[in-house]
Amino acid sequence: MSAATRAGGKVGTVFWVSLAVSLIFVIWGVVAPTQQMSVMSAGLNRITRDFGWAYLVLPLVLLVFLIVLAFSRFGRVRLGSDDDRPEFATHTWIAMILCAVMGIGLVSYGIAEPVSHMWDPPHGLAEPGTPQAAVVAMQYSFYDWGLHAWAIFAAFGLAIGYSMYRKKRPGLVSALFRPLLGRHADGPLGKAIDVFTVFATLFGTTTSLGLGALQIDNGLNRLLGTPTGTNTQVIVVIVVTVLFSLSAATGLKRGIRYTSEVNLSIASVLFLFVLFLGPTSFLVSLFLESVGRYGNEFLLMSLRGPAFGDVAWLQRWTYFMMAWWVSWGAFVGVFLARISRGRTIRQFVLVVLGMPSIAFFTWFAVFGGAAIELDMNHGTDIASATAADINSAFYATLAEFPLPVLTTALVVILAVLFFVSGADANTYVLGMITTHGSETPRTPILLLWGAMTGALAVILLLSGGLSALQQTVIVASAPFVIVIVGVVMSFWRDLREDPAAVRAPAEPIAATDPTGSVATTASADPDADPDLEGSERS
Repeated sequence: MSAATRAGGKVGTVFWVSLAVSLIFVIWGVVAPTQQMSVMSAGLNRITRDFGWAYLVLPLVLLVFLIVLAFSRFGRVRLGSDDDRPEFATHTWIAMILCAVMGIGLVSYGIAEPVSHMWDPPHGLAEPGTPQAAVVAMQYSFYDWGLHAWAIFAAFGLAIGYSMYRKKRPGLVSALFRPLLGRHADGPLGKAIDVFTVFATLFGTTTSLGLGALQIDNGLNRLLGTPTGTNTQVIVVIVVTVLFSLSAATGLKRGIRYTSEVNLSIASVLFLFVLFLGPTSFLVSLFLESVGRYGNEFLLMSLRGPAFGDVAWLQRWTYFMMAWWVSWGAFVGVFLARISRGRTIRQFVLVVLGMPSIAFFTWFAVFGGAAIELDMNHGTDIASATAADINSAFYATLAEFPLPVLTTALVVILAVLFFVSGADANTYVLGMITTHGSETPRTPILLLWGAMTGALAVILLLSGGLSALQQTVIVASAPFVIVIVGVVMSFWRDLREDPAAVRAPAEPIAATDPTGSVATTASADPDADPDLEGSERS
């Protein structure tokens, strides 16, 4: 990897074209917001009507591919050279995965989605408000936030980590296509792929930024009595944009790492608070039954589409969620790759698929289950509050527990920190992609992309709030479905030719020392990970 790639990088065609396209969208939103949303709405309807099935099939195919890969001979291949070891301790690595990736979703949808499904069950699978509806609500919340989402992220992360650290290519999505496109991956076609990557990543994170602003706006109103509405949301976006831009400028090892660890601590406190002060037995039982139904109907649930209607529900939930994860694919993939150097493919797949899914399942079961139990057995009406304003769900639930002011304040802090950790990771990735794969993009580039992300969030909030965010992310992600398919095909072609994958397990690994002579490592098993035995570098 060149010195330019390692430190600072330089801007080129991808940067200028991506910046121009983003500016055009901003100007369009300022000059003709109604027309912009009309075009986005028409695009949404066309994509979901004709190609909605792709958002169902793609995550399932990727999930099967990853599981087969992890338990095959390829599982022992490292994201890096054979003697590379992880940079971050396992607990830090997991915290960064959880908090910098989908943190704000825990607050925005952790209660709102289960409660919404409880009273509007997916595909008419239960009577609204019944115990069966509660289980179905959890089942489909698990579907939206579990294995399917993380299969998209893990596939991208593996391909990018392998390309960067084992094949020594730049940290660009176009570089992943060299096995398929050859020299064309470095030409205009490759640059077009990188521009698509920037565009999808930018709008995926803009959606999260908008959701975070809505959540913080609602929390500040409850805590301080500040007026709710677009003006407050715009101020929130501006303030948080400054925070995450500065955090991104400090780099992975400081801003993003420490923010993620603080996030995880606060989230754990809130989780235990609701679990033990709430209906613990009910929550555990609901979790177990919902996981059972999720597993039992996994294939049917994964492929259930709008053959007999229900397109509007799918647009609000399944299509939106899967499109959101597709648009986050490159951002999360680059970020996962960057923090996972030295991990084996088997360890990467099992942890990235398993740990976040377990964390999100338990989070939704505890917080969503608490709200459902309150509405069913204690005469509350959290469902109506959620229907009126999806961002009120978390606060309405905590209002029924002790210390509501304190817990509301913690949720606002958590939303801000999730907001910051996710958005600054995105800013870092955008800077990396637009500076020829530099692992340390220059501060002005990071600040520029931070400002652009904030500007787009403001435009979409002014144009149509949550519906505008949902429409735009689905439209922006559509071309990226094809990119993901190409990435996986290229990765597979690379992997089949890897010497470590075809080497017999008992065969020693040859390594070249700095003097040029060939030495043999002490261990013949690349899966004997020292990072799991306490020898990680924190």
